[in-house]
Amino acid sequence: MLKSLLAIALILTLVILLAYGLGACRKDNPNNLAMMEQEIPEGFPDPVYRYTDNPLSKEGFELGRKLFYDGRLSKDGNFPCASCHQQIGSFGTFEHDRSHGYNNSHTLRNAPVLFNLAWQTSFHWDGEFRSLFDEAAQPINGHIEMAESFNGVIVKLQKDPEYRKEFKRVFRSEFISPEHILKALAQFTGYMTSANSKYDRYKKGQASFTAQELNGYQVYQANCATCHPEPMFTDYSFRNIGLPVDPFLNDYGRLRITKNATDSLKFKVPTLRNVYISSNYMHDGRFNTLAQCINHYRTGIQQSGTLDPLLTNGIILNTTQANDLRSFLVTLTDSSFITDPRYGQP
Repeated sequence: MLKSLLAIALILTLVILLAYGLGACRKDNPNNLAMMEQEIPEGFPDPVYRYTDNPLSKEGFELGRKLFYDGRLSKDGNFPCASCHQQIGSFGTFEHDRSHGYNNSHTLRNAPVLFNLAWQTSFHWDGEFRSLFDEAAQPINGHIEMAESFNGVIVKLQKDPEYRKEFKRVFRSEFISPEHILKALAQFTGYMTSANSKYDRYKKGQASFTAQELNGYQVYQANCATCHPEPMFTDYSFRNIGLPVDPFLNDYGRLRITKNATDSLKFKVPTLRNVYISSNYMHDGRFNTLAQCINHYRTGIQQSGTLDPLLTNGIILNTTQANDLRSFLVTLTDSSFITDPRYGQP
């Protein structure tokens, strides 16, 4: 009899706990969304952005992907986010110096690649924006980029019953707001992770480097790793790398944001991941090839008061070392990322 009572008590306790758990799930996830886990590749540090203010779900991710490829976010319908951030170029501007925008305009800079964004603390070449939300708002409203306004975007999207349904599903309101547009975009772009290159497989013992790639890895470690440290291949700092100022663009980098003379000609250190497939290079896309980039550090450094001290004498490499370094940089290519259907056009 006692055993029966204990068994009944245990069953009742389990039922109560299960009911409480289900209730809590319904409270935190009233629309029963398919919640997603943030991808953190092996060996990566903890991400800065953890979606605490924007719960990551499959439905939110897919809504963000749809918006990313939708021309209605631009004034004339021809310039979605994907027009400047192309998957084939690891979501940078592919084989163009500077991005194209509304009314045949050119933007000031080469669009940076969009992956591993959850590890960044600032965005754009000059670090003007501090969140995934702010950095996505600027091109939508920028007169030489997408040239639209949130009011204009919302008027167009609100007419689409599918969008109203999807926004209601994710954000519990079919009345579309700028906040919800930016949150959906952040779920898509912030989730995009690239960590499956030959280099990554080599580090896991799943691939081998050729002699040239291994020599290039050693050249990288000796000459590049301070500013482009593993595993992110950037330290996210702002540095003057001795590029002459383009007299047409007159772009002085972070100085525009801080108004501090010590920031003149400083731009954000870009990641070297996928660098082989993300041409053009530098903030204004002035270089077409990796060889041109490497040669800049060998012979093209322009001296100035804010030049990074590490580059005072340039980087001394012979031709063999330069070629080996290029071979190593190619191993940072994540071919699976640029063909991943999760990130392609819906």
